[in-house]
Amino acid sequence: MVRKKILLLSVSAGAGHKRAAEALHAAALLHDAALDVCHLDVMQFVTAGFRKIYTDWYIRLVNKAPSLWAYLYQISNEAQADGKMERLRRSIEHLNARPLLKEIAAFAPDVIICTHFLPAEILSRLLLKKKLHCPVWVQVTDFDLHRMWVHERMAGYFAPNEEIADRMRQQGILPSNIHLTGIPVMPAFGEPANRFACARGYGLRPEQATVLLMGGGSGIGGLEQLAERLLQLDEAFQLIVLTGSNTRALDALRELAERIPGRLLPLGYTDQVQRLMACADLVITKPGGLTTAECLAMGLPMIVNSPIRGQEERNAEFLMEQGVALKAYDDMSLLYRVRYLLQHPQQLQQMRARARALGKPHAAAQAIQRVLQTPPPAPVRAFH
Repeated sequence: MVRKKILLLSVSAGAGHKRAAEALHAAALLHDAALDVCHLDVMQFVTAGFRKIYTDWYIRLVNKAPSLWAYLYQISNEAQADGKMERLRRSIEHLNARPLLKEIAAFAPDVIICTHFLPAEILSRLLLKKKLHCPVWVQVTDFDLHRMWVHERMAGYFAPNEEIADRMRQQGILPSNIHLTGIPVMPAFGEPANRFACARGYGLRPEQATVLLMGGGSGIGGLEQLAERLLQLDEAFQLIVLTGSNTRALDALRELAERIPGRLLPLGYTDQVQRLMACADLVITKPGGLTTAECLAMGLPMIVNSPIRGQEERNAEFLMEQGVALKAYDDMSLLYRVRYLLQHPQQLQQMRARARALGKPHAAAQAIQRVLQTPPPAPVRAFH
């Protein structure tokens, strides 16, 4: 029996696209351990110069020049796909992605799922020229739909919510090719978690109100200063702080934890976020698509802060409209909102109920099931 090959393509410009692909990878193997699943970071198979521009430049831009990034986000969303500059951009992408195309040809997938618009755009061109003959699917990873996600000849799209599905239809995607599944999160986020057991495992008091402060994969932000200010509030609560790869912040937070024992749990990179969320009553986080999808899957209210202009601003607006998040505009407003929610547990419970109703913990499994149930095209080689 021939093992079906699924290729997942992500881009390491921010952590979310990669985590979405990892969730799909895990869901595929849970669905059928006999599947041959491969996940590639597109940035590992492009030229060094292109990779530096696409990843390092992006991170620097959103952190150092957010207004410029917001302008570029909007102007690229409004650009005509058949315009001269857009055609030139696509040609440059194709030239710099030749190592990726060789890797795809070597794997010879039966189906491809893209969790970033870049590989979808590159493969759309190959499908047009009939140089690729396997179906390509697109998983949108924010509560927003930038024009660069939409390409012809895609086998199907996975939408985070009904509004994005409607925007897909308005941009010409066939309704039959749109599947409302959600943003994929790891299977663990769909499993029951015992708050008492999880809290005890981390040395926390399960009966105590608990706030989780997330700094993102790179731990961007003055986490140690913010944690210290939070712990100066009069309200009684425990604070968990995730610093990601920011070892400097982790060291400073460990020193702070020693000065105020029993109130602060600082942690670096961890693959146990689901268990930590099970301990929490409230999450403070940047509104990245994957992180907020994980919070919703766990039924967790949020205070969102420091959104990246563009996609994360749209995420924040969606979450606030749904009544599952408050937005902090600076540290003072963040402290006020934490204090307010801890003083009004009934509102916190209402937000939790809305988050639980909105969460889609099985999005990855549903996407994989849809891909595998869709009849394949006529049997031909993936590349020729």
